[in-house]
Amino acid sequence: MKSPVSDLAPSDGEEGSDRTPLLQRAPRAETGDLPNPGIKPVSAVSPELAAPVCCSARYNLAFLSFFGFFVLYSLRVNLSVALVDMVDSNTTAKDNRTSYECAEHSAPIKVLHNQTGKKYRWDAETQGWILGSFFYGYIITQIPGGYVASRSGGKLLLGFGIFATAIFTLFTPLAADFGVGALVALRALEGLGEGVTYPAMHAMWSSWAPPLERSKLLSISYAGAQLGTVVSLPLSGVICYYMNWTYVFYFFGIVGIIWFILWICLVSDTPETHKTITPYEKEYILSSLKNQLSSQKSVPWIPMLKSLPLWAIVVAHFSYNWTFYTLLTLLPTYMKEVLRFNIQENGFLSAVPYLGCWLCMILSGQAADNLRARWNFSTLWVRRVFSLIGMIGPAIFLVAAGFIGCDYSLAVAFLTISTTLGGFCSSGFSINHLDIAPSYAGILLGITNTFATIPGMIGPIIARSLTPENTIGEWQTVFCIAAAINVFGAIFFTLFAKVDKNPPANAGDTGSIPGRERFHMLQRIQPSPSMPQRLSLSVANTEGCEP
Repeated sequence: MKSPVSDLAPSDGEEGSDRTPLLQRAPRAETGDLPNPGIKPVSAVSPELAAPVCCSARYNLAFLSFFGFFVLYSLRVNLSVALVDMVDSNTTAKDNRTSYECAEHSAPIKVLHNQTGKKYRWDAETQGWILGSFFYGYIITQIPGGYVASRSGGKLLLGFGIFATAIFTLFTPLAADFGVGALVALRALEGLGEGVTYPAMHAMWSSWAPPLERSKLLSISYAGAQLGTVVSLPLSGVICYYMNWTYVFYFFGIVGIIWFILWICLVSDTPETHKTITPYEKEYILSSLKNQLSSQKSVPWIPMLKSLPLWAIVVAHFSYNWTFYTLLTLLPTYMKEVLRFNIQENGFLSAVPYLGCWLCMILSGQAADNLRARWNFSTLWVRRVFSLIGMIGPAIFLVAAGFIGCDYSLAVAFLTISTTLGGFCSSGFSINHLDIAPSYAGILLGITNTFATIPGMIGPIIARSLTPENTIGEWQTVFCIAAAINVFGAIFFTLFAKVDKNPPANAGDTGSIPGRERFHMLQRIQPSPSMPQRLSLSVANTEGCEP
Protein backbone atom coordinates (compact mmCIF):
# COMPACT_ATOMS: atom_id res chain seq x y z
CA MET A 1 0.00 0.00 0.00
CA LYS A 2 1.34 3.36 -0.96
CA SER A 3 2.25 5.53 1.98
CA PRO A 4 0.20 8.73 2.34
CA VAL A 5 3.45 10.49 3.08
CA SER A 6 4.85 9.93 -0.38
CA ASP A 7 2.20 12.12 -1.99
CA LEU A 8 3.13 15.01 0.23
CA ALA A 9 6.89 14.70 -0.03
CA PRO A 10 8.84 16.67 -2.62
CA SER A 11 10.92 14.72 -5.10
CA ASP A 12 14.67 14.35 -4.70
CA GLY A 13 15.16 17.31 -6.97
CA GLU A 14 12.82 19.52 -4.92
CA GLU A 15 14.46 19.65 -1.54
CA GLY A 16 12.69 22.59 -0.04
CA SER A 17 15.05 22.98 2.88
CA ASP A 18 18.10 23.07 0.65
CA ARG A 19 16.88 24.97 -2.37
CA THR A 20 15.71 28.03 -0.42
CA PRO A 21 18.48 30.36 0.79
CA LEU A 22 18.99 29.69 4.48
CA LEU A 23 18.52 33.27 5.63
CA GLN A 24 15.20 33.46 3.82
CA ARG A 25 13.77 30.24 5.20
CA ALA A 26 14.97 30.70 8.77
CA PRO A 27 11.91 31.56 10.90
CA ARG A 28 11.89 34.95 12.53
CA ALA A 29 12.73 34.36 16.16
CA GLU A 30 10.52 35.73 18.90
CA THR A 31 12.03 38.30 21.21
CA GLY A 32 12.26 35.75 23.97
CA ASP A 33 14.34 33.46 21.77
CA LEU A 34 17.03 36.04 21.08
CA PRO A 35 20.25 36.07 23.07
CA ASN A 36 19.58 39.74 23.72
CA PRO A 37 16.14 41.40 23.24
CA GLY A 38 17.89 44.46 21.84
CA ILE A 39 19.54 42.49 19.02
CA LYS A 40 17.89 42.52 15.61
CA PRO A 41 16.83 39.10 14.31
CA VAL A 42 18.97 37.46 11.65
CA SER A 43 16.46 38.21 8.94
CA ALA A 44 16.85 41.94 9.60
CA VAL A 45 20.60 42.06 9.01
CA SER A 46 22.85 41.17 6.13
CA PRO A 47 24.21 37.60 5.83
CA GLU A 48 27.76 38.94 6.20
CA LEU A 49 26.90 40.43 9.60
CA ALA A 50 24.73 37.55 10.78
CA ALA A 51 27.12 34.81 9.69
CA PRO A 52 30.68 36.11 9.42
CA VAL A 53 33.38 33.72 8.31
CA CYS A 54 36.37 35.58 9.69
CA CYS A 55 36.84 35.00 13.42
CA SER A 56 33.46 33.29 13.74
CA ALA A 57 33.00 30.70 16.47
CA ARG A 58 32.03 27.93 14.06
CA TYR A 59 35.10 28.47 11.87
CA ASN A 60 37.30 28.67 14.94
CA LEU A 61 35.89 25.25 15.82
CA ALA A 62 36.64 24.05 12.28
CA PHE A 63 40.27 25.14 12.42
CA LEU A 64 40.88 23.84 15.95
CA SER A 65 39.38 20.49 14.97
CA PHE A 66 41.52 20.61 11.80
CA PHE A 67 44.64 20.73 13.96
CA GLY A 68 43.13 18.11 16.23
CA PHE A 69 42.84 15.64 13.37
CA PHE A 70 46.28 16.71 12.18
CA VAL A 71 47.62 15.58 15.57
CA LEU A 72 45.38 12.51 15.52
CA TYR A 73 46.83 11.12 12.29
CA SER A 74 50.35 12.15 13.22
CA LEU A 75 50.01 10.01 16.34
CA ARG A 76 48.56 7.17 14.26
CA VAL A 77 51.03 6.94 11.37
CA ASN A 78 54.33 7.97 13.00
CA LEU A 79 55.01 4.37 14.03
CA SER A 80 55.08 3.22 10.41
CA VAL A 81 58.18 5.37 9.83
CA ALA A 82 59.75 4.96 13.26
CA LEU A 83 59.42 1.19 12.96
CA VAL A 84 61.92 1.20 10.10
CA ASP A 85 64.50 2.68 12.46
CA MET A 86 63.44 0.53 15.42
CA VAL A 87 63.98 -2.81 13.71
CA ASP A 88 67.36 -4.37 13.05
CA SER A 89 67.59 -4.50 9.26
CA ASN A 90 69.42 -7.83 9.41
CA THR A 91 66.31 -9.37 10.96
CA THR A 92 63.98 -8.45 8.11
CA ALA A 93 66.32 -8.81 5.17
CA LYS A 94 65.73 -12.53 4.84
CA ASP A 95 61.94 -12.11 5.11
CA ASN A 96 61.50 -9.48 2.41
CA ARG A 97 61.20 -10.45 -1.22
CA THR A 98 62.03 -7.79 -3.77
CA SER A 99 60.82 -8.10 -7.34
CA TYR A 100 63.55 -7.37 -9.86
CA GLU A 101 61.18 -6.72 -12.75
CA CYS A 102 61.90 -3.00 -12.39
CA ALA A 103 65.37 -1.49 -12.34
CA GLU A 104 66.53 0.09 -9.11
CA HIS A 105 65.61 3.75 -9.05
CA SER A 106 68.29 6.34 -8.41
CA ALA A 107 67.11 8.86 -5.86
CA PRO A 108 67.71 12.59 -6.41
CA ILE A 109 66.58 13.21 -2.83
CA LYS A 110 69.33 12.41 -0.38
CA VAL A 111 68.15 11.64 3.12
CA LEU A 112 70.77 9.99 5.29
CA HIS A 113 69.86 7.15 7.60
CA ASN A 114 70.72 7.39 11.26
CA GLN A 115 72.16 4.33 12.95
CA THR A 116 71.64 5.37 16.58
CA GLY A 117 68.90 4.18 18.90
CA LYS A 118 68.04 0.77 20.23
CA LYS A 119 67.23 -1.93 17.66
CA TYR A 120 64.76 -4.80 18.01
CA ARG A 121 64.80 -8.15 16.24
CA TRP A 122 61.20 -8.23 15.02
CA ASP A 123 60.36 -10.20 11.89
CA ALA A 124 57.80 -9.11 9.30
CA GLU A 125 54.92 -10.98 10.96
CA THR A 126 55.66 -9.36 14.31
CA GLN A 127 55.77 -5.93 12.71
CA GLY A 128 52.40 -6.65 11.12
CA TRP A 129 50.89 -7.39 14.51
CA ILE A 130 52.34 -4.20 15.95
CA LEU A 131 50.95 -2.04 13.14
CA GLY A 132 47.57 -3.80 13.05
CA SER A 133 46.97 -3.82 16.80
CA PHE A 134 45.82 -0.19 16.66
CA PHE A 135 42.63 -1.17 14.81
CA TYR A 136 41.66 -3.80 17.38
CA GLY A 137 41.21 -1.01 19.90
CA TYR A 138 39.90 1.49 17.36
CA ILE A 139 36.91 -0.62 16.37
CA ILE A 140 35.68 -1.08 19.95
CA THR A 141 34.95 2.55 20.86
CA GLN A 142 33.22 3.72 17.66
CA ILE A 143 29.59 3.11 18.63
CA PRO A 144 30.03 3.82 22.38
CA GLY A 145 31.80 7.06 21.44
CA GLY A 146 28.94 8.13 19.20
CA TYR A 147 26.37 7.26 21.86
CA VAL A 148 28.13 9.20 24.62
CA ALA A 149 28.77 12.19 22.35
CA SER A 150 25.12 12.32 21.27
CA ARG A 151 23.96 12.37 24.88
CA SER A 152 26.65 14.43 26.59
CA GLY A 153 28.44 16.37 23.85
CA GLY A 154 31.62 15.69 21.96
CA LYS A 155 34.04 18.32 23.28
CA LEU A 156 35.44 16.41 26.25
CA LEU A 157 35.19 13.05 24.53
CA LEU A 158 37.18 14.17 21.48
CA GLY A 159 39.64 16.16 23.59
CA PHE A 160 40.39 13.38 26.03
CA GLY A 161 40.48 10.82 23.21
CA ILE A 162 43.39 12.64 21.58
CA PHE A 163 44.93 13.50 24.95
CA ALA A 164 44.93 9.82 26.00
CA THR A 165 46.47 8.82 22.67
CA ALA A 166 49.19 11.45 23.14
CA ILE A 167 49.99 10.16 26.63
CA PHE A 168 50.17 6.56 25.43
CA THR A 169 52.43 7.68 22.57
CA LEU A 170 54.90 9.14 25.08
CA PHE A 171 55.19 5.68 26.66
CA THR A 172 55.87 3.88 23.36
CA PRO A 173 59.68 3.62 23.85
CA LEU A 174 59.14 2.19 27.33
CA ALA A 175 56.60 -0.33 26.05
CA ALA A 176 58.99 -1.42 23.29
CA ASP A 177 61.63 -2.18 25.91
CA PHE A 178 59.13 -4.35 27.81
CA GLY A 179 58.49 -6.44 24.71
CA VAL A 180 56.20 -6.96 21.75
CA GLY A 181 53.19 -7.79 23.92
CA ALA A 182 53.43 -4.52 25.81
CA LEU A 183 53.79 -2.52 22.59
CA VAL A 184 50.84 -4.28 20.96
CA ALA A 185 48.71 -3.59 24.05
CA LEU A 186 49.76 0.06 24.07
CA ARG A 187 48.86 0.49 20.40
CA ALA A 188 45.47 -1.08 21.07
CA LEU A 189 44.94 1.45 23.87
CA GLU A 190 45.81 4.23 21.44
CA GLY A 191 43.16 2.83 19.13
CA LEU A 192 40.63 2.94 21.95
CA GLY A 193 41.40 6.62 22.46
CA GLU A 194 41.20 7.55 18.79
CA GLY A 195 38.06 5.49 18.21
CA VAL A 196 35.81 8.08 19.86
CA THR A 197 37.12 11.07 17.91
CA TYR A 198 35.24 10.93 14.61
CA PRO A 199 31.83 10.15 16.19
CA ALA A 200 32.41 12.92 18.74
CA MET A 201 33.27 15.42 15.99
CA HIS A 202 30.17 14.48 14.01
CA ALA A 203 28.04 14.94 17.12
CA MET A 204 29.49 18.41 17.69
CA TRP A 205 28.88 19.49 14.11
CA SER A 206 25.25 18.43 14.39
CA SER A 207 24.90 21.38 16.80
CA TRP A 208 27.26 23.79 15.04
CA ALA A 209 27.07 23.41 11.25
CA PRO A 210 24.28 25.23 9.38
CA PRO A 211 22.92 22.86 6.70
CA LEU A 212 24.29 24.90 3.80
CA GLU A 213 27.77 25.04 5.37
CA ARG A 214 28.15 21.39 6.36
CA SER A 215 30.36 20.36 3.47
CA LYS A 216 32.92 23.12 3.88
CA LEU A 217 33.02 23.04 7.70
CA LEU A 218 33.39 19.26 7.94
CA SER A 219 35.85 19.10 5.07
CA ILE A 220 38.05 21.67 6.83
CA SER A 221 37.91 19.64 10.05
CA TYR A 222 38.69 16.25 8.57
CA ALA A 223 41.28 17.52 6.10
CA GLY A 224 43.63 17.80 9.06
CA ALA A 225 43.98 14.02 8.98
CA GLN A 226 45.41 14.11 5.47
CA LEU A 227 47.80 16.95 6.21
CA GLY A 228 48.87 15.17 9.38
CA THR A 229 49.84 12.19 7.24
CA VAL A 230 51.68 14.42 4.76
CA VAL A 231 53.73 16.13 7.47
CA SER A 232 54.31 13.29 9.92
CA LEU A 233 55.71 10.76 7.43
CA PRO A 234 58.75 12.79 6.27
CA LEU A 235 59.09 14.65 9.59
CA SER A 236 59.32 11.37 11.48
CA GLY A 237 62.13 10.33 9.15
CA VAL A 238 64.01 13.57 9.77
CA ILE A 239 63.63 13.17 13.53
CA CYS A 240 64.89 9.59 13.31
CA TYR A 241 68.02 10.79 11.56
CA TYR A 242 68.93 13.88 13.54
CA MET A 243 67.98 12.34 16.91
CA ASN A 244 66.61 8.79 17.04
CA TRP A 245 63.27 7.05 16.80
CA THR A 246 62.29 7.64 20.44
CA TYR A 247 62.00 11.39 19.83
CA VAL A 248 59.33 10.79 17.19
CA PHE A 249 56.96 9.66 19.93
CA TYR A 250 58.06 12.34 22.39
CA PHE A 251 57.60 15.12 19.84
CA PHE A 252 54.13 14.17 18.62
CA GLY A 253 52.99 13.26 22.13
CA ILE A 254 53.88 16.73 23.43
CA VAL A 255 52.18 18.37 20.43
CA GLY A 256 49.03 16.41 21.27
CA ILE A 257 49.05 17.66 24.86
CA ILE A 258 49.47 21.28 23.73
CA TRP A 259 46.54 20.94 21.35
CA PHE A 260 44.40 19.44 24.13
CA ILE A 261 44.95 22.50 26.34
CA LEU A 262 43.88 24.85 23.54
CA TRP A 263 40.85 22.70 22.74
CA ILE A 264 39.58 22.63 26.31
CA CYS A 265 40.00 26.39 26.73
CA LEU A 266 38.57 27.60 23.41
CA VAL A 267 35.82 25.18 22.35
CA SER A 268 32.24 24.63 23.51
CA ASP A 269 29.85 21.79 22.77
CA THR A 270 27.09 24.06 21.46
CA PRO A 271 26.60 27.69 20.39
CA GLU A 272 24.48 28.26 23.51
CA THR A 273 27.40 27.47 25.82
CA HIS A 274 30.08 29.34 23.84
CA LYS A 275 31.42 32.31 25.78
CA THR A 276 32.54 34.62 22.97
CA ILE A 277 30.15 33.88 20.11
CA THR A 278 28.31 36.94 18.79
CA PRO A 279 24.53 37.09 19.32
CA TYR A 280 24.03 37.32 15.55
CA GLU A 281 26.05 34.18 14.83
CA LYS A 282 24.36 32.29 17.63
CA GLU A 283 20.91 33.12 16.31
CA TYR A 284 22.00 32.33 12.76
CA ILE A 285 23.19 28.84 13.75
CA LEU A 286 20.30 28.05 16.08
CA SER A 287 17.63 29.24 13.65
CA SER A 288 19.15 27.26 10.80
CA LEU A 289 19.15 24.10 12.94
CA LYS A 290 15.79 24.71 14.62
CA ASN A 291 14.05 22.14 12.39
CA GLN A 292 16.95 19.70 12.41
CA LEU A 293 17.51 18.50 15.95
CA SER A 294 15.48 16.61 18.51
CA SER A 295 15.69 16.94 22.27
CA GLN A 296 14.89 13.26 22.65
CA LYS A 297 17.94 11.29 23.76
CA SER A 298 16.58 7.74 23.52
CA VAL A 299 18.27 6.01 20.62
CA PRO A 300 16.14 4.05 18.10
CA TRP A 301 18.69 1.29 17.59
CA ILE A 302 16.45 -1.17 15.72
CA PRO A 303 15.16 1.26 13.07
CA MET A 304 18.70 2.53 12.63
CA LEU A 305 19.93 -0.96 11.82
CA LYS A 306 16.97 -1.48 9.47
CA SER A 307 17.59 1.78 7.63
CA LEU A 308 18.69 1.19 4.03
CA PRO A 309 20.14 4.73 3.66
CA LEU A 310 22.36 4.02 6.68
CA TRP A 311 23.55 0.76 5.12
CA ALA A 312 24.29 2.69 1.94
CA ILE A 313 26.75 4.78 3.97
CA VAL A 314 28.14 1.65 5.64
CA VAL A 315 28.87 0.00 2.29
CA ALA A 316 30.41 3.16 0.85
CA HIS A 317 32.53 3.77 3.96
CA PHE A 318 33.73 0.16 4.05
CA SER A 319 34.58 0.22 0.34
CA TYR A 320 36.42 3.52 0.47
CA ASN A 321 38.45 2.48 3.51
CA TRP A 322 39.51 -0.77 1.84
CA THR A 323 41.48 1.21 -0.72
CA PHE A 324 42.50 3.90 1.77
CA TYR A 325 44.00 1.53 4.35
CA THR A 326 45.59 -0.68 1.69
CA LEU A 327 47.51 2.28 0.32
CA LEU A 328 48.17 3.83 3.73
CA THR A 329 49.87 0.70 5.05
CA LEU A 330 51.31 -0.89 1.90
CA LEU A 331 52.18 1.96 -0.47
CA PRO A 332 55.72 2.24 0.97
CA THR A 333 56.13 -1.51 0.46
CA TYR A 334 54.97 -1.30 -3.16
CA MET A 335 57.33 1.57 -3.89
CA LYS A 336 60.26 -0.21 -2.25
CA GLU A 337 59.78 -3.83 -3.32
CA VAL A 338 58.23 -3.37 -6.79
CA LEU A 339 59.15 0.06 -8.12
CA ARG A 340 62.40 -0.16 -6.12
CA PHE A 341 62.49 3.39 -4.88
CA ASN A 342 65.16 3.41 -2.24
CA ILE A 343 64.62 4.42 1.36
CA GLN A 344 65.76 7.98 0.72
CA GLU A 345 62.73 8.71 -1.46
CA ASN A 346 60.13 6.39 -0.07
CA GLY A 347 58.90 8.46 2.87
CA PHE A 348 58.55 11.62 0.82
CA LEU A 349 56.83 9.97 -2.14
CA SER A 350 54.45 8.06 0.13
CA ALA A 351 53.31 11.38 1.59
CA VAL A 352 52.68 13.15 -1.74
CA PRO A 353 49.29 11.49 -2.49
CA TYR A 354 47.88 12.66 0.84
CA LEU A 355 48.86 16.24 0.11
CA GLY A 356 46.66 16.05 -2.97
CA CYS A 357 43.84 14.49 -0.94
CA TRP A 358 44.08 17.30 1.62
CA LEU A 359 43.74 19.97 -1.05
CA CYS A 360 40.87 18.10 -2.69
CA MET A 361 38.96 17.84 0.59
CA ILE A 362 39.19 21.59 1.19
CA LEU A 363 38.20 22.54 -2.37
CA SER A 364 35.45 19.94 -2.72
CA GLY A 365 33.83 21.14 0.49
CA GLN A 366 33.65 24.67 -0.88
CA ALA A 367 32.35 23.41 -4.22
CA ALA A 368 29.66 21.21 -2.66
CA ASP A 369 28.18 24.01 -0.57
CA ASN A 370 28.34 26.45 -3.48
CA LEU A 371 26.46 24.00 -5.69
CA ARG A 372 23.72 23.74 -3.07
CA ALA A 373 23.51 27.38 -1.95
CA ARG A 374 24.15 29.27 -5.19
CA TRP A 375 23.18 26.86 -7.95
CA ASN A 376 20.28 25.14 -6.17
CA PHE A 377 21.57 21.60 -6.67
CA SER A 378 19.90 19.20 -4.27
CA THR A 379 21.81 17.79 -1.33
CA LEU A 380 21.17 14.25 -2.51
CA TRP A 381 22.58 15.02 -5.97
CA VAL A 382 25.73 16.53 -4.44
CA ARG A 383 26.26 13.58 -2.08
CA ARG A 384 25.82 11.05 -4.89
CA VAL A 385 27.97 12.77 -7.49
CA PHE A 386 30.81 13.60 -5.11
CA SER A 387 30.83 10.01 -3.85
CA LEU A 388 30.93 8.68 -7.41
CA ILE A 389 33.88 10.92 -8.28
CA GLY A 390 35.62 10.10 -5.00
CA MET A 391 35.31 6.32 -5.41
CA ILE A 392 35.19 5.46 -9.12
CA GLY A 393 37.91 7.98 -10.01
CA PRO A 394 40.43 6.44 -7.56
CA ALA A 395 39.49 2.96 -8.79
CA ILE A 396 40.34 3.85 -12.39
CA PHE A 397 43.73 5.35 -11.58
CA LEU A 398 44.59 2.62 -9.08
CA VAL A 399 44.11 -0.05 -11.75
CA ALA A 400 46.05 2.08 -14.23
CA ALA A 401 48.95 2.36 -11.76
CA GLY A 402 49.15 -1.42 -11.60
CA PHE A 403 49.25 -1.91 -15.36
CA ILE A 404 51.82 0.68 -16.44
CA GLY A 405 54.74 -1.52 -15.48
CA CYS A 406 57.94 0.16 -14.35
CA ASP A 407 57.21 3.71 -15.47
CA TYR A 408 58.16 5.41 -12.20
CA SER A 409 56.76 8.83 -13.03
CA LEU A 410 53.39 7.54 -14.20
CA ALA A 411 53.13 5.15 -11.26
CA VAL A 412 53.61 7.95 -8.73
CA ALA A 413 51.31 10.26 -10.73
CA PHE A 414 48.47 7.72 -10.96
CA LEU A 415 48.71 6.75 -7.29
CA THR A 416 48.68 10.44 -6.37
CA ILE A 417 45.64 11.16 -8.55
CA SER A 418 43.87 8.11 -7.13
CA THR A 419 44.35 9.24 -3.54
CA THR A 420 43.60 12.87 -4.40
CA LEU A 421 40.23 12.12 -5.99
CA GLY A 422 39.25 10.25 -2.84
CA GLY A 423 39.01 13.66 -1.17
CA PHE A 424 35.66 14.22 -2.93
CA CYS A 425 34.11 11.68 -0.56
CA SER A 426 34.51 14.15 2.31
CA SER A 427 31.52 15.99 0.82
CA GLY A 428 29.79 12.79 -0.25
CA PHE A 429 28.91 9.80 1.89
CA SER A 430 31.27 10.90 4.68
CA ILE A 431 28.85 13.55 5.95
CA ASN A 432 25.58 11.97 4.84
CA HIS A 433 24.96 10.99 8.48
CA LEU A 434 24.12 14.63 9.19
CA ASP A 435 21.68 14.65 6.28
CA ILE A 436 19.58 11.65 7.27
CA ALA A 437 19.36 12.10 11.06
CA PRO A 438 21.28 15.07 12.53
CA SER A 439 20.34 14.26 16.13
CA TYR A 440 21.99 10.85 15.86
CA ALA A 441 24.91 11.81 13.62
CA GLY A 442 27.56 10.77 16.14
CA ILE A 443 26.00 7.36 16.67
CA LEU A 444 25.50 6.83 12.95
CA LEU A 445 29.15 7.60 12.26
CA GLY A 446 30.12 5.23 15.05
CA ILE A 447 28.14 2.47 13.35
CA THR A 448 29.54 3.10 9.87
CA ASN A 449 33.10 3.60 11.10
CA THR A 450 32.92 0.31 13.00
CA PHE A 451 32.38 -1.53 9.74
CA ALA A 452 34.83 0.76 7.95
CA THR A 453 37.59 -0.21 10.39
CA ILE A 454 37.44 -3.85 9.31
CA PRO A 455 39.40 -3.14 6.08
CA GLY A 456 42.21 -1.75 8.20
CA MET A 457 42.34 -5.06 10.07
CA ILE A 458 42.06 -7.53 7.19
CA GLY A 459 42.81 -5.59 3.99
CA PRO A 460 46.60 -5.39 4.39
CA ILE A 461 46.74 -9.04 5.53
CA ILE A 462 44.88 -10.18 2.42
CA ALA A 463 47.04 -7.94 0.23
CA ARG A 464 50.26 -9.39 1.67
CA SER A 465 48.97 -12.93 1.20
CA LEU A 466 48.36 -12.13 -2.48
CA THR A 467 51.88 -10.74 -2.99
CA PRO A 468 54.33 -13.39 -1.73
CA GLU A 469 56.84 -12.60 -4.50
CA ASN A 470 56.03 -8.88 -4.87
CA THR A 471 55.64 -9.18 -8.64
CA ILE A 472 53.81 -6.62 -10.74
CA GLY A 473 51.16 -9.21 -11.59
CA GLU A 474 50.47 -9.91 -7.91
CA TRP A 475 50.05 -6.23 -7.14
CA GLN A 476 47.75 -5.83 -10.13
CA THR A 477 45.44 -8.31 -8.41
CA VAL A 478 45.57 -6.30 -5.17
CA PHE A 479 44.77 -3.05 -6.96
CA CYS A 480 41.96 -4.60 -9.03
CA ILE A 481 40.29 -6.06 -5.94
CA ALA A 482 40.43 -2.69 -4.18
CA ALA A 483 39.08 -0.94 -7.28
CA ALA A 484 36.21 -3.41 -7.66
CA ILE A 485 35.21 -2.94 -4.02
CA ASN A 486 35.34 0.83 -4.51
CA VAL A 487 33.10 0.72 -7.59
CA PHE A 488 30.58 -1.55 -5.85
CA GLY A 489 30.42 0.82 -2.87
CA ALA A 490 29.91 3.83 -5.12
CA ILE A 491 27.06 2.19 -7.04
CA PHE A 492 25.36 0.92 -3.88
CA PHE A 493 25.48 4.34 -2.26
CA THR A 494 24.18 6.06 -5.39
CA LEU A 495 21.20 3.71 -5.58
CA PHE A 496 20.14 3.79 -1.93
CA ALA A 497 21.39 7.06 -0.43
CA LYS A 498 18.80 9.47 0.95
CA VAL A 499 18.67 12.80 2.73
CA ASP A 500 16.22 14.14 5.28
CA LYS A 501 14.70 17.00 3.32
CA ASN A 502 12.59 18.58 6.07
CA PRO A 503 12.63 16.96 9.52
CA PRO A 504 10.04 17.73 12.22
CA ALA A 505 9.74 21.42 13.00
CA ASN A 506 10.87 21.23 16.59
CA ALA A 507 11.99 18.75 19.16
CA GLY A 508 8.85 19.05 21.20
CA ASP A 509 6.67 17.79 18.38
CA THR A 510 8.24 14.34 18.56
CA GLY A 511 8.12 13.99 22.31
CA SER A 512 5.33 11.42 22.39
CA ILE A 513 6.52 9.43 19.41
CA PRO A 514 8.41 6.20 20.18
CA GLY A 515 12.04 6.00 19.20
CA ARG A 516 11.43 3.69 16.24
CA GLU A 517 8.87 5.95 14.61
CA ARG A 518 10.81 9.10 15.46
CA PHE A 519 13.86 7.85 13.55
CA HIS A 520 11.49 6.64 10.84
CA MET A 521 10.26 10.22 10.52
CA LEU A 522 13.78 11.53 10.19
CA GLN A 523 14.26 9.04 7.37
CA ARG A 524 11.00 9.18 5.42
CA ILE A 525 8.62 11.95 6.45
CA GLN A 526 9.44 14.80 4.14
CA PRO A 527 6.57 17.32 4.20
CA SER A 528 6.48 20.11 1.71
CA PRO A 529 7.32 23.61 2.94
CA SER A 530 3.62 24.54 2.86
CA MET A 531 2.50 21.51 4.87
CA PRO A 532 1.64 22.37 8.50
CA GLN A 533 3.68 20.56 11.08
CA ARG A 534 0.67 19.12 12.89
CA LEU A 535 -0.44 17.56 9.62
CA SER A 536 3.01 16.00 9.32
CA LEU A 537 2.61 14.35 12.69
CA SER A 538 -0.92 13.22 11.97
CA VAL A 539 0.30 11.56 8.79
CA ALA A 540 3.04 9.89 10.79
CA ASN A 541 0.44 8.60 13.24
CA THR A 542 -1.43 6.87 10.39
CA GLU A 543 1.63 4.67 10.01
CA GLY A 544 1.53 3.46 13.57
CA CYS A 545 2.90 6.32 15.66
CA GLU A 546 1.33 6.64 19.07
CA PRO A 547 -0.40 9.98 19.77
